[in-house]
Amino acid sequence: MSDQAILTINAGSSSIKFSVYDPETMVETVNGQVDSLSPSRQTTMKIEFLETGKTIEENIDANDHALALQQVLRHGDAMFGGRLVAGVGHRVVHGGAIFDGPAVLTEDVFETLATFEPLAPLHQPHNLAAARAASATFPDAVQVACFDTAFHRTHPWVNDTFALPREWYDKGVRRYGFHGLSYDYITGVLAKTEPQLADGRVIVCHLGNGASMCAIRDEISVGSTMGFSALDGLPMGTRCGQLDPGVLLYLMAQEGMSAKEIETLLYKESGLKGLSGMSNDMRELEASDDPAAKQAIDYFVFRIRREIGGMASVLEGLDGIVFCGGIGENSRTIRKRVCENMEWLGIEIDDAKNQANERDIGAGRVRVMVIPTDEEIVIARAVKANLHLAESAQRPAA
Repeated sequence: MSDQAILTINAGSSSIKFSVYDPETMVETVNGQVDSLSPSRQTTMKIEFLETGKTIEENIDANDHALALQQVLRHGDAMFGGRLVAGVGHRVVHGGAIFDGPAVLTEDVFETLATFEPLAPLHQPHNLAAARAASATFPDAVQVACFDTAFHRTHPWVNDTFALPREWYDKGVRRYGFHGLSYDYITGVLAKTEPQLADGRVIVCHLGNGASMCAIRDEISVGSTMGFSALDGLPMGTRCGQLDPGVLLYLMAQEGMSAKEIETLLYKESGLKGLSGMSNDMRELEASDDPAAKQAIDYFVFRIRREIGGMASVLEGLDGIVFCGGIGENSRTIRKRVCENMEWLGIEIDDAKNQANERDIGAGRVRVMVIPTDEEIVIARAVKANLHLAESAQRPAA
């Protein structure tokens, strides 16, 4: 085992996921999560030590990302086992049109990324806050930002633009696409295990509380259901997905809603939660007899099926579909309903294999697969590639 360690941090609006890797073997030794990071709720922390099976679970006193990270690192001796933290990798949602790959976080890069906060208001500030906290805690470790948008910078112009005056495109109002770390991982798995399929036309369905789909040809993203923000495309746990912009004009002009009120509506009160009136958790909706829960699932499935048709058109054909994300990896019902009556496109699934949650569940011309995604290892690999920039490493600062 190396005498160094890599730490990865994935900061959401109210949570932080983290993992520790050995840079020589790239084996994950620790993972954990801080949940309910809010002044009005009890914040919880869980740390799992994968080599020993030991788990730490406790309530912590923290209402922002910096304080939460400090609480996590109280267990630094156990987490790092005396090893020095040589690099820290961060998931950063938005890299704009500038970053098409991971970037070492310098002060100039921090300042540039802060200008993208209006493009991802519920993600970017928290991503950067956690990165700032880690930089202060590990000042001699290399800090690497990995962007959800970078994987999609290969889009052709027609998949990157809106039909607005060109000046707005030049100002950054364009389609960016997200969930790129997940798509990067799935593409890498296919390249290693299914090279013929990887060189073909594949739709990857990242279905979870955040949901999107990506059209990938020859291992390159050519289309995404998400656009300018992480609101577009599929309905999600609490986000609306595709919406006629005229609705926003109506809400402002006729209902007198402010930008902040509309932001809250679209990001936090819509999607599965809004349609069902009960929950953003697909497991709860599937178990419910409430007609509204059924309707929420119906709409979710409808939008996925509609986007499969659109993505197949972008790809000019289809060779495979991959399901990933919390819903995609675990909901047999959603996978079955998405693929029903799709024989015209070459999509069929084997019910027994689907129920068994096997890797390859297809029964037709188009391969249908279930591959668990792993965004953290993508981040860790990016850090390892930049470890030569770290002149030294250190334990957590006191």
